[in-house]
Amino acid sequence: MALHRLTSLTMGVPNAAETAAYYTEFGLTPADNGWFASQDGGRQLRIVQTPTRRLVEIRIGADTPDDLAAAASRLHRLGIDSRSEQNRLTAHDKATGVRAVLEVTPGLVQAPVRGTAYNGPGRHDRTGARAPGVLRTDPVRPRKLGHVVLGTLDFDATTVFFRDGLGFKASDYIKDQGAFLRCSTDHHNVLVLAAPIAFLHHTSWQVDDIDDVGRGAAAMLEDHSERHVWGLGRHHAGSNFFWYLKDPAGNFSEYYSDMDCIVDDQLWTPEVLEGAKGLFSWGPPPPPSFLSPDDLAGLMTDAHSTPR
Repeated sequence: MALHRLTSLTMGVPNAAETAAYYTEFGLTPADNGWFASQDGGRQLRIVQTPTRRLVEIRIGADTPDDLAAAASRLHRLGIDSRSEQNRLTAHDKATGVRAVLEVTPGLVQAPVRGTAYNGPGRHDRTGARAPGVLRTDPVRPRKLGHVVLGTLDFDATTVFFRDGLGFKASDYIKDQGAFLRCSTDHHNVLVLAAPIAFLHHTSWQVDDIDDVGRGAAAMLEDHSERHVWGLGRHHAGSNFFWYLKDPAGNFSEYYSDMDCIVDDQLWTPEVLEGAKGLFSWGPPPPPSFLSPDDLAGLMTDAHSTPR
């Protein structure tokens, strides 16, 4: 596909130092100028100071300059301005204010991680040894940034911006409320959500397996039970295992593993999901604060009071 990965995002928060400490503990590696790196993806998160928490920028990898030109043409037909320079195309989603940057960059190549051997009925893949997941003592470190979830006042416009303008492909929809969009072979890299205000709902980070989903969350919660949001569970859309935590700015962060992979678009049929099926297959029900974060009312007040 012309687009091949979610390269990075910039997150704006009012408490940058405190939030940076959280993501260091989460397992990302601090670098300079507010950047944090995952194991395989390199610099993928930047934290900057802003009056309220928000998604400032999202960067997407493209294969060739021709792919940027094609995106610029699509955006123009939609009446959306863009700027091209040095193998980079920049455009803004009017509904959310998010800056999107397509950049010609190499694809992400991840070295295979030796699969965890699980025993099951009539199947003994691991014998004479304890499960590796109970023997691990090293801190969990995310492999890559998987996806970002963005709330928007204009669901149709933001979906069109990413899908019909930038060139994302649709994997599934939540009826009238959500669009799971991909710019790689992962099931989704952006989820657009209908919301009463534009805001960053969560970022999602890949770890090796379900053991590391649990180990990572347990370590983050050991002295900070207030960070817990929702988990452990398994989504239907994307099929991934998940556990959600909350950073000091109010953004959710997710450890995930085992995401659906769409290599051949012809073999995948998007579903329109309704009700709980759109959220999860099993696990505890999502708390109200996951569906409507506690600070949304404050964010809406700040948005209305900010001079334009």
